[in-house]
Amino acid sequence: MKDKLPFPLLDTPADLARCNGWTEEVYRDLLALQEGSLTHAALDAKYLYRRAILTLDLTGFTVAAMKGRPLDALLRILDAQKVCIPVFHEHSAPLVRAFADDLVALFEEPGQAVDAAFEIHRRIAAFNQSGHAADKPALACIGIGYGEVYAIGPNLAMGDEMNRASKLGEDTARGNETLVTSNVYIALRSRSDVLFEQLSSDDQLFPYYRASSL
Repeated sequence: MKDKLPFPLLDTPADLARCNGWTEEVYRDLLALQEGSLTHAALDAKYLYRRAILTLDLTGFTVAAMKGRPLDALLRILDAQKVCIPVFHEHSAPLVRAFADDLVALFEEPGQAVDAAFEIHRRIAAFNQSGHAADKPALACIGIGYGEVYAIGPNLAMGDEMNRASKLGEDTARGNETLVTSNVYIALRSRSDVLFEQLSSDDQLFPYYRASSL
């Protein structure tokens, strides 16, 4: 039996949804799951699906924000979005989300995500060399995961592969680098136009690979 708490818990779907994290319907279903009136199988059937997730972070954003004018960092983000978002659409990403200096895109298949990543690196390099970029142009750090995720939240992708892709893109990848999870490697290892190199680091909890275009 659970102990009674000395403080109230917020358990009204409408009130929880006001934080704009999940929709009221999602909160209602998760609360029903906790209460036992909805099964795990029913929730999975409603929200679980398979997607490739690409997360993109920009190099130098923190330094630009600290040392430059406040608008300089925002203009770097604008430049990156102008270059990258068309690539996502060209590679049939059904969802693209921007947050600060990050971009997240979902794809039906991991090959689309990897192809988009390579094209983004090529276009950012061309943009930086064209004279349009800021004094210290940004590079893209990209992580890609593939697997079952829940169509919940702003990115419609909550789950292990989303977490792994975010870790690789935001924390591990360097500028102009694409890192992928084991699921992506397994799905695409037969491609002759992509080189996969297994990498490791002391603080990483899972295996991952660097993907390079041949």
